[in-house]
Amino acid sequence: MSTLTDHGGLMDRVYRRQRHVYDATRKYYLLGRDPMLSGLRVPDGGALLEIGCGTGRNLVKAARLYPTASLYGVDISHAMLVTADRAVENAGLGSRIRLACSDAAGFDPSRTFGQARFDRIFISYAVSMIPQWRDVMRDAANRLAPGGELHIVDFGDLAGLPAWTRRGLYAWLERFHVTPRADLFDVAGAIAAEFGGTSERQALYRGFAWIAVLRKPAA
Repeated sequence: MSTLTDHGGLMDRVYRRQRHVYDATRKYYLLGRDPMLSGLRVPDGGALLEIGCGTGRNLVKAARLYPTASLYGVDISHAMLVTADRAVENAGLGSRIRLACSDAAGFDPSRTFGQARFDRIFISYAVSMIPQWRDVMRDAANRLAPGGELHIVDFGDLAGLPAWTRRGLYAWLERFHVTPRADLFDVAGAIAAEFGGTSERQALYRGFAWIAVLRKPAA
């Protein structure tokens, strides 16, 4: 069985039923998503890609924040994409948002969308679920246009929270195949250095959420 089929099947099993209540329940603990979206600052007419777009919630919000942008989203779960497609159509954004089923680790945007480079790419609470997350981050950085940015929001180290809270949350996340990446900031900095770019880090809500930003030099 291929990696795409195997991991995609797992995500379908995890979210086949959850997708119907995902947005209503996740808003209480997928913190930092909206600050990350506001910080994208997509240039006029820019191209924006979300890796691991899930229900489409973030893409719909981004389309409203950046009305001249063209938006693209990929996810490995067919079940999630059914929900995302419905959300996009219900928002009347079908002409601006394109979706595709793809493994983030083997994604070719030129073949899938006819778009090789993006002004902004973001990954929201997905690196903690992608086995090859470092490779995915590096590939995403390589797909940035000159002056482009990669924004990542995910679970942090919870350093400001009591130990019992950290233990309980990590145990609960494990049930959903979620593994917070303790070295996210270090990996982001190392990848940025590879192409002469810069990175910045932001910890929110006592370390509950982390936002990492990689910036590619302008041409």
